[in-house]
Amino acid sequence: MKYKRVLLKLSGEALMGEQQFGIDPARLEIYANEIEMAAQQGIQIAIVIGGGNIFRGLQGASQGMDRVQGDYMGMLATVINSMALQASLKQKGVKTALLSGVYIDRIADSMSANKAIELLEDGHVVIISGGTGNPFFTTDTAAALRGVEIQAEVLLKGTRVDGIYTADPEKDASATKYDQITFEEAYSKQLKVMDLTAFTLCSENKLPILVFDMNKPGNLLAVLKGEAIGTIVTS
Repeated sequence: MKYKRVLLKLSGEALMGEQQFGIDPARLEIYANEIEMAAQQGIQIAIVIGGGNIFRGLQGASQGMDRVQGDYMGMLATVINSMALQASLKQKGVKTALLSGVYIDRIADSMSANKAIELLEDGHVVIISGGTGNPFFTTDTAAALRGVEIQAEVLLKGTRVDGIYTADPEKDASATKYDQITFEEAYSKQLKVMDLTAFTLCSENKLPILVFDMNKPGNLLAVLKGEAIGTIVTS
């Protein structure tokens, strides 16, 4: 295996599957299977999931809601998604632990780097919910922060696209894919990898970002083995 410890970022929208809202049990099962296969190889996996399939703080703010209140609602949405993934993994017999950036006793332990690393080293898949615990930050930024905190070797961004392109491949048929690109190049070309705060956090802490198609069965394990899948952003 190429990687021993990784931070996997999943989007909340991806959990919708073909639905318009909420969690698609079939998609949840697919993701749990992928994570189970990776965990069986002894890979230390921490996971951050977005909450856009349930609620987005910016969405609430655009409708006149207080931004801070909306962001906290978004954080709770990530907790719901994280609980769903934990339940699915537990059904498969995978050791899991749920931590949270917001204090939410009875459901999750509070996030701390030491606690997360201890759980990873003990063989748990660690799901970190609640974003950064603060408003005005995205779950991309939370993923970057948690990746740095747990000393991950790479931040894996699982999407529905198989990497980073010169343009949006869903809108531009002539778009070509990068296999590898530097943080500087991605920034100068204004490529949408992650939001700028998350991108800068990874760049400054030399945490590579690997963007790949999480919806293709077997891809997660292939990435962990070091196969040429997706696009990696490095210093």
